[in-house]
Amino acid sequence: MKHRFTLAVAVLLGTLAAPLRAETLALVVGVSDYFHLDADLRGPANDTALVTQMLIARGVDPQRIRLLASEGAGHAPGVPILQAPTRAAILSELTRLSQKAQAGDTVFFYFSGHGSQAPDQNGDEAGGYDEILLPADATGWKGAIGAVENAIVDDEMATHFQAILDTGAHLVAVLDACHSATGFRALGQQSAVARYVDPVMLGIPQAGPFEEPDGAGRALQGDFAFLYSSQSNQRSFEYPLGDADDPANWYGDFTRALMGVLTAEAALSWQQALQAATDGMSRNGPAAQSPDAEGTLLAAGVFGQATPKKRYAFDGDQLQAGLLHGLAEGAVVQIFASLTDQTALARARLTGLQANSATLLSDDPLPSAGYAMVTQPGLPQPVRLGVPIRADAMDGQDYGALTAMLDGLAQADALEGVRLNAPAFDMQPYLVDGTLALAGRDGILDPHGPGSSPRLDLNGAEYPQLQLHLADFLERVARTGRLRIALSMAEQGSSGGFSLFSTGIGQSLRHVAGQIGKDGDCADPDAAQTPVSAPVSVQHCDQLWLSLRNTDLEAQDVTVLYVDRELGVTAIWPEPGISNRIAFGEEQEIGLLIQNPAGADGRGRAGIEELIVISTPARDGAPRTELTALADPIQTRDLPATGGALQAYLGAALAPDESARDLSLSGSGGLPKLDVKRYSVHLNVPE
Repeated sequence: MKHRFTLAVAVLLGTLAAPLRAETLALVVGVSDYFHLDADLRGPANDTALVTQMLIARGVDPQRIRLLASEGAGHAPGVPILQAPTRAAILSELTRLSQKAQAGDTVFFYFSGHGSQAPDQNGDEAGGYDEILLPADATGWKGAIGAVENAIVDDEMATHFQAILDTGAHLVAVLDACHSATGFRALGQQSAVARYVDPVMLGIPQAGPFEEPDGAGRALQGDFAFLYSSQSNQRSFEYPLGDADDPANWYGDFTRALMGVLTAEAALSWQQALQAATDGMSRNGPAAQSPDAEGTLLAAGVFGQATPKKRYAFDGDQLQAGLLHGLAEGAVVQIFASLTDQTALARARLTGLQANSATLLSDDPLPSAGYAMVTQPGLPQPVRLGVPIRADAMDGQDYGALTAMLDGLAQADALEGVRLNAPAFDMQPYLVDGTLALAGRDGILDPHGPGSSPRLDLNGAEYPQLQLHLADFLERVARTGRLRIALSMAEQGSSGGFSLFSTGIGQSLRHVAGQIGKDGDCADPDAAQTPVSAPVSVQHCDQLWLSLRNTDLEAQDVTVLYVDRELGVTAIWPEPGISNRIAFGEEQEIGLLIQNPAGADGRGRAGIEELIVISTPARDGAPRTELTALADPIQTRDLPATGGALQAYLGAALAPDESARDLSLSGSGGLPKLDVKRYSVHLNVPE
């Protein structure tokens, strides 16, 4: 598989002496406004603020940060916009970096904008296509030059990158753009925008479908790490946080997640940063894109040292943090006069959240300025479903009864935990092939093959049965959505705060290829166990083995849940009557058998499932924190409160009773430390 710039890893033989004091030099590029293409983006103008703020937070001198961005783009104080991000400006700044960098320095390059593909010009791509980045002045295909005018081809980038590496400097490149055409269907109005321009729009001559290049490409010589916003066969997206009509609320999903990790985590490697960002992108469900990386520096430490922010500044009643920082409506904060004070002056609740702000509501008098620290996360808001879209008007299906039911439920606002016909949605419903299917925020239907989106089969269902099936399906949608969001909020709002290294539970996942017996049932496999990492691809009768080992001196209470492709939640561990407490040095092994038998068409069904491991430190003399009641079919309101604040919070978060939103954990000191690890499982079917 070819990566974004087909830069195969090559180890530099020999090392150059580093200067006494190495510098970090950065070039940040954000392309929001295109001069000639009808392809403007909103996210890059906000991404550049996150990136430049991250660089300064990690100790980079503002004078060493060069910013090329569209007019009005955000940026950290002391980092002005030099000029528009044209082809000439970008290449000139890359040349400047190769002239300024010295041995031992780190050069950081960031690009946010559109990518695309164009026919290979020099024969080095086995797939026949170059990957290109589109600067602000990119136009279209010019036959006279055999290229997209003013685009930057991967071969050109490789030449400039090699010139930087030849100085003995380290190179880190972060690319939030994509080059994949893909065959995905996105039929409706999306609350997401892909950072990809179709070659047809550029006027590129095309003899056949664009194929994903898989050539070896050129090999860079030196030490580098390249972090990509998505796999080479995926799209990269930007999304709004809050009101989609406000351009200030849009961010690249990968940039938002990665910059949050790099800003808050003091010491980590590039690989760890990528893993943490990937996890942050999937906290509300499987993400539409899976970040990727390559290079010799992935295990190396990130430059600089960040200072984790546990407290947010406020002025008057306005908090200078919001949805972008993982805060939520109704979250409770303690008020302090300074960053270091230990005595809280007041408590307040957050409301009116925007991307970077929130309003403080308090019965206590608030100082005119100070700092707020989250002690209780807000409860999840309802899962928003968009207006259903018929994928094929000629499919011969009658969806009248279903749409009438959905309209009635929407008008009555009758579903707790679900908002129907929402203009800004978390999931996009489609009426397709006699089913009600749900796509994610990107609006892409069946991203992992036909039938892979969660769906309700409507074929043959009469009115009473259809009503029951619909109610059950939407209840699962709401419960699973609230579960994912509640776990994410509890993880961020726990007293321990977010930490990349927060859990004492070591985890490893192994895969065993399945074997089907003569009777069609799953037989004992002959294959050996193979270590895998998420996302993991499985077929019918495969086995997954999860190993949990407590490496912390403190005992851990662990619960393992499984979310299937139909959004049902099953408790995998502990089994009834078995303790879920894992003491220091103890190990627990959990096995799963994948069941995806062939249907009437002789095939199984593609889908995306999820394995969720939840761990929290055991409390001396207190009952175990055991969360299997979060699974179906146990009513979540029956979650035992004896487990303390965490169980009380999660029980309230999942309860179908609006009064739960008045949950009070006063006197509890906030939620206990919580860690959640998610493993995406892709169900594949034989060709």
